[in-house]
Amino acid sequence: MIFCYAGLFGKRQEDEDFHLLEHLLKISSSQNNDDGRQESSVGGENVTLYATANFFSYLTFSWMSPLLALGYRKTLDIEDIPQLANCDTANVVFARFRNKLESDGNDIGTGGQGSTFKLVKALIFLTWKEILWTALFSMVCILASYVGPYLIDAFVQYLINPHQQKGYALVFIFFISMLIRCFFERHLQFQLRMISIRVRAALFALIYNKSLRLSSQSKQEHTSGENINLMSVDVERIAYFSWYVHDIWKVPVQIVLALLILYKSLGLASLVALVATIILMLANGPLGQLQEKFQGELMDSKDRRMKLTSEALRNMRILKLQGWEMKFLAKIIELRNVETRWLKKVLYTSAISSFVFMCGPMFVSMVTFGFCVLMGIRLESGKILSALATFEILQRPIYNLPDTVSTVVRTKVSLDRIVSFLCLDDLNLCMIQNFPRSNSDIAVEIVKGNFSWDIHSHNLTLKDLSIRVYHGMKVAVCGSIGSGKSSLLSCILGEMPNVSGDIKLNGTKAYVAQSPWIQSGKIVDNILFGKEMDNERYEMILEACSLKNDLELWAFGDQTMVGDRGINLSGGQKQRIQIARALYHDADIYLLDDPFSAVDAHTGNHLFKECLLGILGSKTVIYVTHQLEFLHSADLILVMKDGRITQTGKYEEILSCGTDFMALVDAHEKALVELNSSKPEVDLDNLINDEEDCIIMCSQNPIQDDEDREPKNYNIEKLVGLEGQPDQEEKRESGGVHFSVYWKYVTAIYKGALVPLILLAQILFQLLLIVSSYWMVLATPISVDVKPYVRESTLIFVYVVLALGSSLCVLIRAMLIVTVGYKTGTLFFNKMHFCIFRATLSFFYSTPSGRILNRASVDQSAVDTSIPHQIEELLISIMECLGTIAVMSQVTWQMLIVFIPMTVICIWYQKYYTFTARELSRLIGVCQAPIIQHFAESSLGSSTIRCFEQEERFMDTNLELVDRYSQPKFHFSGAIEWLCFRMDMLASITYAICLVFLVLMPKGVLNPGVMGLAVTYGLSFSLHGVIWDLSSLENKIISIERILQYTCIPTEAPLLVEENRPSCEWPSQGKIDIVDLKVQYAPHLPFVLRGITCSFLERTKIGIIGRTGSGKSTLVHALFRMLEPTIGQILIDGINISKIGLHDLRSRLSIIPQDPIMFEGTLRNNLDPLEEYTDAQIWEALDRCQLGDEVRKKEGNLDSIVTENGENWSMGQKQLVCLGRVLLKRSKVLVLDEATASMDTKTDSLIQQMLRQHFSSSTVITIAHRLTSILDVDMVLLLDNGLVLEYDSPAKLLEMKSSSFAKLVKDYTRR
Repeated sequence: MIFCYAGLFGKRQEDEDFHLLEHLLKISSSQNNDDGRQESSVGGENVTLYATANFFSYLTFSWMSPLLALGYRKTLDIEDIPQLANCDTANVVFARFRNKLESDGNDIGTGGQGSTFKLVKALIFLTWKEILWTALFSMVCILASYVGPYLIDAFVQYLINPHQQKGYALVFIFFISMLIRCFFERHLQFQLRMISIRVRAALFALIYNKSLRLSSQSKQEHTSGENINLMSVDVERIAYFSWYVHDIWKVPVQIVLALLILYKSLGLASLVALVATIILMLANGPLGQLQEKFQGELMDSKDRRMKLTSEALRNMRILKLQGWEMKFLAKIIELRNVETRWLKKVLYTSAISSFVFMCGPMFVSMVTFGFCVLMGIRLESGKILSALATFEILQRPIYNLPDTVSTVVRTKVSLDRIVSFLCLDDLNLCMIQNFPRSNSDIAVEIVKGNFSWDIHSHNLTLKDLSIRVYHGMKVAVCGSIGSGKSSLLSCILGEMPNVSGDIKLNGTKAYVAQSPWIQSGKIVDNILFGKEMDNERYEMILEACSLKNDLELWAFGDQTMVGDRGINLSGGQKQRIQIARALYHDADIYLLDDPFSAVDAHTGNHLFKECLLGILGSKTVIYVTHQLEFLHSADLILVMKDGRITQTGKYEEILSCGTDFMALVDAHEKALVELNSSKPEVDLDNLINDEEDCIIMCSQNPIQDDEDREPKNYNIEKLVGLEGQPDQEEKRESGGVHFSVYWKYVTAIYKGALVPLILLAQILFQLLLIVSSYWMVLATPISVDVKPYVRESTLIFVYVVLALGSSLCVLIRAMLIVTVGYKTGTLFFNKMHFCIFRATLSFFYSTPSGRILNRASVDQSAVDTSIPHQIEELLISIMECLGTIAVMSQVTWQMLIVFIPMTVICIWYQKYYTFTARELSRLIGVCQAPIIQHFAESSLGSSTIRCFEQEERFMDTNLELVDRYSQPKFHFSGAIEWLCFRMDMLASITYAICLVFLVLMPKGVLNPGVMGLAVTYGLSFSLHGVIWDLSSLENKIISIERILQYTCIPTEAPLLVEENRPSCEWPSQGKIDIVDLKVQYAPHLPFVLRGITCSFLERTKIGIIGRTGSGKSTLVHALFRMLEPTIGQILIDGINISKIGLHDLRSRLSIIPQDPIMFEGTLRNNLDPLEEYTDAQIWEALDRCQLGDEVRKKEGNLDSIVTENGENWSMGQKQLVCLGRVLLKRSKVLVLDEATASMDTKTDSLIQQMLRQHFSSSTVITIAHRLTSILDVDMVLLLDNGLVLEYDSPAKLLEMKSSSFAKLVKDYTRR
């Protein structure tokens, strides 16, 4: 033991001296003391006592005692868990792992088996010392476990002819062998857990690091849903393999030792036992191949399900607005059904495998004893007991063999999947040439550049690009939708593959994406984005980005927490935070992709003046815009069409020399002329309520310039989350897992009717096993001198019958547990997903998708496979323990006196341990979700992260999250071994006492064979098996607890209300009456809409305008009942929408949302997800929305591929697809929420014309920041601070010079 201790601690000391490598890799580490010992803190925080434990503390796991005591006194939080020792932190582990990969040539990306081998080789190198020490521990454990079977025959011979000193010597040897086994087995298990923690940390870091470097093509090949499965399932499976790493060589060693003992007892019959064992092992071949096939299919089907789930969660708001959530839920359940089919095959194959090998010892014993009878080898009690004890020990490795094989198969599948991910192409960092700024005045230069998103495609995205941009220039990029504007910025960023030509950059870059990417976390962190705080610059940027008023209204200011993907921010707020982030970065070159489309006209004007012309006055800025009023200030304008730059020059230069730019400008000028000359087309005076004038004005609160505007008139719409702040720490239960959780699981299927059958099968199995042992002992003579009691043929026949009976019980139990397991898993899956998809929108505001995905993958996997397996293990352990106690107590009743206090002590230990272990297990679940969340978030924003050169910071965050996850995992491992060590010690003492009782028992009181049977059963006795399985089940059942949490979340109103179903024609007119509407996001938050009363007549066009956050989108949410009115009501054609079902409401209305969404699949599925329309109707809709010609050019036409998030379609094209959806639906009420924000003025004009033509009989509500989009509306509704400021026809409002609408138009036309 001292040798092993010295070896392990020497290894730890060597790891601690790894700080030199850390320094080289820029990884922070603790400084060592003068004598080379590690300090007891990392980063000034308390480190686990394991790092400084003395020999006794290390040996007995007493270093865990302080944490267990703390957990007994209070509910543990993550802050209570000590830090990992420096050598176990993720940064050190990943540094060593990466060094090994790089030393092998870093060619893991070449693919194939060689790459899998390299990955395995690096993992082995990472843990090779632990592997060697655990191999030594395993060998000692095996040798110690065979001492008992070897000496049982001698002990039975002693009982026949007692000799006091020999008896005590045998007792001492038995006791010492059990103690040695106890010490070594516990440290073996702990070190195996340490291996799994290191492997997990290394793979988490490796996959995350790879995700930051993936090319756009690779992202399309491996979607985020598949990658999440890599992190949540595959890494866990590979880490779990550490338990089985030695089983490959242990089984042959155990078989050889068993054969030696059998040869000593039974002679040549041992060779028959060997043949029988080999037959069992060979039977595993076909089962293993089947399992590998089924496992691969299972993981593929799980990937497809997770991909769709991830996509649905990201776009839940859109799904609910369109009334599609149940359709997507049906698709997910359909994919789950496919997954279940493969899951059943995996589980039933495992059950058959378990049956074969559980019956293995009985099969081997039947064959061996049968051969003895056949060959005339005399069977005696001592020899039979020795053989039975040997078979019993062999049962564990043979029983574990199917697990080992299936784990090897699962691990291989997971390794191959991870390697296939690592083999994906990285972004080509050498594509862009950088040169020192002092050498040139050129900031950006592209020479004869050809670019394509698909490097293997012949169709180029950008063709023949040649541009030169000098430092300090303002370059505007314009063109119709799909012309390649965003792709131009992507190629400058280095995100788009370069087919030919050169790109040269001179300076640092900052990027504002067209689709805002906001991190979950504090607003201030989103703006600083890794930079140090400079208060003066920070305040200046907040002012320039019009964010100060927002911050003043939010209760937590810039400390306000942003929800997942900025879900609790308006589109304008997200865009302005993005711009602030870019400005604060103080780069040399700014790339802005349509930055003003998501904000109102006034704010857009302010941003252009203060940001582009002000703060960025001396910077190089390349900005894409559809708002041509921003082109006059540009030093250079690039006009794009079909992926080419068709015109370049200043505004005046290109205005007169080309049709492309002229077409855009003419459309814009025409829109402005129409805006200035707007006249009322119909008399709409009767739209206004009662005696009110034809204009509703709040003269006390006119819209003022930004600097005079009071905070109260600004945004109260979106934040501060649902409960003040979005949940940053995941909710977890406290205290013991409630009995109701177990009860719900047990009674989920057939109301628990199968549970008694499972119990009966296991009880019968144990009884038949004990009876068969008693039969063999009592029916055979105790020595050569005694004649056999029964004929040998009868002896074997009865034993075979009993063995077959017990085997049948095993098969029944295994099949029933598998059936209950997968059926219960499917039931809980359906319940949870139904509740999630029916949840209110506020649930998604406050819950990061990573938490939901964690339950849908990790917890669901536990429910499908781990929990049924754990219940089976617990049943086996309980029955074995009770059987052993019954046999030992039957021989020596005094043992009951020992068993009772020992059981009480064990139960006390278990309860004491459970307080800490339970919370550690919950913390493990809670700390895993942020890793998944951060990974998914980083994958979406990888372009922004790379542009700002923040890869290292994000990698550090990932490593911190991995450490935060490893802390409870490590101490949970220590807690388990702390408990099991004490259980094993108690079991060893109990066994020794039993042996002493047998030695002291007078000769002739009991049959020596029966007494020997008690000794045989006692060899495998330990309460730790029961306690272990009970604790493991409680830890696993937390997955059920977590899933049940999401079956109790608040749900929306019913989809259908049978007694209030509107007619099929409703709404036939489209008249909308809003009566005293007051809406708030939560009871404790202020009203967002503060008493709106107005009417929208049928077949009218309504334009809703107002500053960002004035309540426009909230009004739309109220119309679709995404938010329920607190006070007031909305009537459509006289029906109160609060009284009808949500599906009836949302399916009858149409909306084109602010964020255009396309789902992965085909164009047809995106236009018609409910499959209600013919191809002819779909083509007609595409032609009307100006997309028909573009789609005809694509391969597959209507079946052309749409990648994840619609990445292969431009933002403008996505908005046109959304328009195509409403053209197919042809509702009487249509809402356009910034529907044309990403379109050029010409396309916008065409779309408005098309809407006038095809929706002339519908009520059309348009929310627009671009005033030209509401030129021809019948009425304008101007909102401010949740109130109606003005409501009348545009002409009448323009006639009143004091009206706020007139001021907005005046500002807009001046730009």
